[in-house]
Amino acid sequence: MFLIGIISEALLYLCFALLIGSFLLYLVPSSYRPDINVTKGYLMMAIGGIAIFSFIPVLQLILYLYEDIGFAQTLQSVLFTFEVGKAWVFTYIFSNLLFILVVWFDYRKRALYSYIGIIFTLILILALGWSSHASSYDQVKGFLNQSAHFTAVSVWTGILIVVSWFSKNHSNWLNFLKWFTPVAIVCFASTIVTGLILMTFVVEFKDYPNSWMIPYGQALLFKHILIIPLLVYAVINSILMKRKLEKDINFNPKPWARVESIVILLIFSATAALGQQSPPHETTVTSEVVSKLFTMFYQGQFQPEMTVRLVLNSTSMTLILLALLFLVLTIFSFIKKAPAVVSFFMCILLVLCVYLSLILGLQ
Repeated sequence: MFLIGIISEALLYLCFALLIGSFLLYLVPSSYRPDINVTKGYLMMAIGGIAIFSFIPVLQLILYLYEDIGFAQTLQSVLFTFEVGKAWVFTYIFSNLLFILVVWFDYRKRALYSYIGIIFTLILILALGWSSHASSYDQVKGFLNQSAHFTAVSVWTGILIVVSWFSKNHSNWLNFLKWFTPVAIVCFASTIVTGLILMTFVVEFKDYPNSWMIPYGQALLFKHILIIPLLVYAVINSILMKRKLEKDINFNPKPWARVESIVILLIFSATAALGQQSPPHETTVTSEVVSKLFTMFYQGQFQPEMTVRLVLNSTSMTLILLALLFLVLTIFSFIKKAPAVVSFFMCILLVLCVYLSLILGLQ
């Protein structure tokens, strides 16, 4: 059920991104974006995915509790008394309304239907924020920050995913970059600010290295490290891509945008893994709960309830230099017109080097 939870949550994020990205792009004049074709079938699957994948946490809770009072009574209790259950009922109702909208009306031809689609999608995002862990820690602050965080992520990644996988060509890409680059910068800044606030709910900054001893901290660390290649591709697909297209209008930017979207999917997966783990302030570090990845690479002797601190040594510094080398090679591969997949492997090596440098620097 753990793996199912990770996969379903990552797909849930993807469904939201596909919906809001599609509706937003169909509001943009055709001269300011590539020709895209997101059929009703894809959006219907995305809406169905939201209704199904958002039910998985509810199902996990039901399976955890049902042995005491029976499945039917537990189902009723969870759906109508637990916040996560009530949020799902709300999500299911609005998912059906959005599904009907997509089936009956053509959002590709009338902007009004795209506007309505965006409103319904934002309502669904609010429902997700309502049922989030952050909202359970602080009902108002958690709800607002989680909703703002996920909205910014969905807008940025949704537009990128749609243009990279559903565009029929790369015409008007320069015009697309003129407005998408500032939108992406604003969304990224909002994501960082709200993400840091959300992080304070589960771990204090001074205790961040200590969290790496448990699975939650490992997932959080990978999520943060993956932001590095994401920023690299953001620079490539905005600044460097603009210069490349100004010199060579026939250059195809789609493979590079697709690689960036794959990095985003990896971040979605790391975020989904966080939702399946107990946060640091609810976890006592013991031999049973310590991360296997941590014990595999940690150079010292693990002791239950111990604390660690980050002290970069010669090995860590060497790995950081290697990571910088792979970062440069990623950009260099774009400049030299190497296949985008080559740069992706460079980014994977970058992530591994940064991860190992941090874990090997713990004392």
